[in-house]
Amino acid sequence: MSQDTVKVLIAMCGYMLIVIFIGIYFAKRSQKNSDNYFLGGRSLGPWVTAMSAEASDMSGWLLMGLPGVAYWCGLADAFWTALGLALGTYINWLIVAKRLRSYSVVSGDAITIPDFLSNRYHEKKKVILSVSALFILVFFTVYAASCFVTCGKLFSTLFGFPYHSMMIVGAVFVLLYTFLGGFLAESASDFMQGVVMFFALLVVLVAGTIHAGGFWAVIENAQSIEGFFSLTSVASPAVDANGVQQAVNGVPQFGEAGSYGFLTIISTLSWGLGYFGMPQVLLRFMAIRKRRELTRSRRIATVWVIISLAAAVYIGLMGRAMFPVEETLSTASGAENVFIVISRALFHPVVAGVVMAGILAATISSSDSYLLIASSAFSKNLFGGVLKKNATDKQVMWVARIVLMVIALIGIAIAWDENSVIFTVVSFAWAGFGATFGPIMLFSLFWKRTTRAGAVAGMVTGGVMVFVWNLLIRPLGGILDIYELFPAFVLSCIVIVVVSLLTKAPDKEITDEFERAKHYKKEEA
Repeated sequence: MSQDTVKVLIAMCGYMLIVIFIGIYFAKRSQKNSDNYFLGGRSLGPWVTAMSAEASDMSGWLLMGLPGVAYWCGLADAFWTALGLALGTYINWLIVAKRLRSYSVVSGDAITIPDFLSNRYHEKKKVILSVSALFILVFFTVYAASCFVTCGKLFSTLFGFPYHSMMIVGAVFVLLYTFLGGFLAESASDFMQGVVMFFALLVVLVAGTIHAGGFWAVIENAQSIEGFFSLTSVASPAVDANGVQQAVNGVPQFGEAGSYGFLTIISTLSWGLGYFGMPQVLLRFMAIRKRRELTRSRRIATVWVIISLAAAVYIGLMGRAMFPVEETLSTASGAENVFIVISRALFHPVVAGVVMAGILAATISSSDSYLLIASSAFSKNLFGGVLKKNATDKQVMWVARIVLMVIALIGIAIAWDENSVIFTVVSFAWAGFGATFGPIMLFSLFWKRTTRAGAVAGMVTGGVMVFVWNLLIRPLGGILDIYELFPAFVLSCIVIVVVSLLTKAPDKEITDEFERAKHYKKEEA
């Protein structure tokens, strides 16, 4: 290992030690009870709420997946995805945040999403609780796997270490401090990681633009490739049988540009719908200390997201100008290393190590959220709410830690394929959450007539349709080749409305509670 590589490694290890310290610092507070462990006792300030929500949401795909898509096939796919996410972020904070914060307090002071949904419909048999907890377990396990893939790719690309070993090390590290610190540690470290991610993106953007010959040089290079700098077409790299892009005399080869029509644009914009069902974001709405502080959080979150997404897309285009032909970036999977390749080429090893910590930050800030929420879904909701209703707080927390380890092991198994494309894995899990929880969350908060039967039917329809569309319908191609989130979300909404209207209207007790939540203004001390 060269001296420069050692310096990069030292810088990144220093960062990891800081994160572990945060976990240890908050460990004592988080161990008081399960409420503190899973939701931090509703004590988050507006800055931590905003930054931890977005950092946990964006994950490693912001610094690897999204730039990789832009580098590989150009502007269209990355731009419309980013635009959908930016719009979804703002609308979610604008219309959902305050209502959910109020309703979660009014409805039994819920501390998890399954808790809230179960309390909202005054369940006795805990059907919604069980179904929602199971879907959270499934999709967050897939999500955690995408983060482990990021860890493996990062360390294997940087240091030449075996992918599988590095992926396991990353998983163990995340497991360690999530195990120790719970929600407070996760949120506090996510705040720091959000800052690091933002810094890393801006530093690479500025330095890379200068190195590439300026902003217009990057744009001119993008325009020289057919379909690369277009919002209605997509570049098609010419690849061999192994998926490796071909080059002639140092010039990357592209085939005829593919069409990126209206239906595809709508499908890609539908990424924004996913926000309404993202537990890691929704939990931050519930955990903020004051309802009124959500306005400030919304502004912080929106600015952070817009700048970060724009920077990530541009870095992909910039990478194509800087490294038109690069062995490490010559496949769709390898293209996701463009941020790493740029950083190592431009910066002193110590600075590069700090920038690389941005990727590690993005990965950690998401995977800790996924592991914690998934474990809480099982331990708090299934174990403590259904399987053993008289479980002590201590038993619930021990079950949570056991489940953390099980989920991590399954995530490692899913991430074992080193040719996995981060963006693809994330998109499936994102669709799963968006279609399963997005519609029912919106209807639960804003339509008083929603029934328990409608809620259950909508959740199951959305979650199952994601699998059906992705595996069976989308491969048929043509107009059916659209992102599974869109049709699954729409169908779930239709099912909720139809089933709710066909079943008995909610009891007066439930509708009165709905009105109390709607007009809730009380500020807790």
